[in-house]
Amino acid sequence: MFILYPQTARFAMGQLFATPGVLAEVSTTDISSALARHAMGDWGELCQEDIDENNRALEEGSRLLSAYSTTSQVKFWIITEWDRSVTTVLLPSEY
Repeated sequence: MFILYPQTARFAMGQLFATPGVLAEVSTTDISSALARHAMGDWGELCQEDIDENNRALEEGSRLLSAYSTTSQVKFWIITEWDRSVTTVLLPSEY
């Protein structure tokens, strides 16, 4: 189960999906925490250029990407589509 905090969300995330790989390798606690951070505009482990691109995307309506790692160093991404209809949690290898 994923817990979100809509009162702090900066944008709608639409339907939530998680790929088989991320469900096998990332705990639901890590996924929930990352989804909450993503919704608040905490883009995780991105370079400054990608952070700036996400901040522009909030204004312009483009796709949003966040990157996170678990405590065991499994990297995973969260992508919200440009129209905010779908948000997907996935491993980089599943992109």
